[in-house]
Amino acid sequence: MRHNRRAWLGATAAVSAAVVSATILAGCGSDTKSDNEVHNIIYLLGDGMGRTHVTAARQRFVGANGRLNMEQLPYLGAVATYAVDPGTNQPSLVTDSASSATAWSSGVKTYNAAIGVDAYGKPVQTLMEQAKSAGFATGDVSTAEITDATPAAMFAHTLLRGCQGPTFSESSCLPKKSDGSYEAQPADKTLVTPIAEQIARNATADVIFGGGLARFEPDDQKAMQDKGYEVLGSMGDPALKAQTAESQRVPTAADLKAVRADKVIGLFNRGNLTVTQARNALPDTAPQKQEPTLADMTTKAIDLLSNRKDSKGFLLQVEGALIDKRSHANDAAQTLQEVKAFDDAVAAAMDFAKKDGHTLVIVTADHECAGFNIIEKTTFTNAEAVAPPTNIDTTNSANNSSPSRDGKDNVKDPARSSGAINGAGAADPRNFAPATFRTPDDPVEVKDGSPEASLWLTYLSGNHTGADVQIYAYGPGADVFATSQDNTALYTKMHKALLP
Repeated sequence: MRHNRRAWLGATAAVSAAVVSATILAGCGSDTKSDNEVHNIIYLLGDGMGRTHVTAARQRFVGANGRLNMEQLPYLGAVATYAVDPGTNQPSLVTDSASSATAWSSGVKTYNAAIGVDAYGKPVQTLMEQAKSAGFATGDVSTAEITDATPAAMFAHTLLRGCQGPTFSESSCLPKKSDGSYEAQPADKTLVTPIAEQIARNATADVIFGGGLARFEPDDQKAMQDKGYEVLGSMGDPALKAQTAESQRVPTAADLKAVRADKVIGLFNRGNLTVTQARNALPDTAPQKQEPTLADMTTKAIDLLSNRKDSKGFLLQVEGALIDKRSHANDAAQTLQEVKAFDDAVAAAMDFAKKDGHTLVIVTADHECAGFNIIEKTTFTNAEAVAPPTNIDTTNSANNSSPSRDGKDNVKDPARSSGAINGAGAADPRNFAPATFRTPDDPVEVKDGSPEASLWLTYLSGNHTGADVQIYAYGPGADVFATSQDNTALYTKMHKALLP
């Protein structure tokens, strides 16, 4: 059941007023900027992309001595990513995408699953909302559903990231209490309004590209068109008052290429966009072949935003979401292809920034996913072994661990290691062995999945880790990111650069 429009609009008006107030207090910047100042920010996120993801993609695609596009940015730093427990400031050391995205979009620590609210469930203004109020054009691009955590954190506020739409449900939108019952609905109904419904009515982002068409309904399309958006494809038949796969029309890369509107939404899949490796393997007639790449969407978003005559500049967020989703799946081949696709989007951003001279480009991640590791060729992991390695120092008994392990059983278990998971062991779903890949440095006859391939990749788990992530930066003031920093500091630094 959808929310009452009048109640939602009232809540939205209150939020908008708070945005304006917060922006005035923070300072909107002058109408003219000096030559060395930032007019635009392009913030690119590789979801789940840890340092090893970058290293492995480099070795896979350009060789050990090469550099990915993101690695060619001149400033390098590190970002701490921890969240906090609900209603406290107690650190929760492993974040999810929602709390991490809220940290850089609003500058506050919050609990895992929270979007645009602090640890106590109070709405917090986003950098994109503040930029829009200050006269900047805005854009949000993702290979995930546009209602997913990372893109949503720039233009929505919900107690739970699962409250995506198209309809409200307690299980998706309300946190649970300790006794298993649901919390009462908050006074601010925006916080339990599905994200799709918020996006369609708040006009925070001028340009919106991604997936997630199934999250939207015909009245969302009408709401957006009433606000001046060009809606690519169709969100459903208005006569049905709802949407189905048959009533919606998914737009294509050709629709993206043709659009010239200042305000536009294009959702190119009913769910997440298709994984790059899978799409490349499909026949040309497959509908997934008509999806744009992340680089395509980034290029078009920059083109539309940079040509706005009525703005001071622009703020664009770009997410390579499927790095994380394929890392959760422990699929190294698909993960590497998604890092490469994301890096192609970085190249598109840099092409513009180098010509423009007033654009700050930031490339980072929200967290690391799955403990991605490069292991030594011909070796094996603990997950493949009968038992862990020795912990005894035979030359100094003071260095021994307790209980002691002599390492005699630290050998591969044939039931858990039946050859490379993309090679000899590919048919065994229980196989813990690495995936092996050839690199440009390998002899031409070496194949993926063979023992001779030099890049051996494995995973620690199927979940996020608490490792710091890398950050790369280019453009005016980019040197401030060349340090170790908390993810909340990214908000502060971007705000200062764009809205001094």
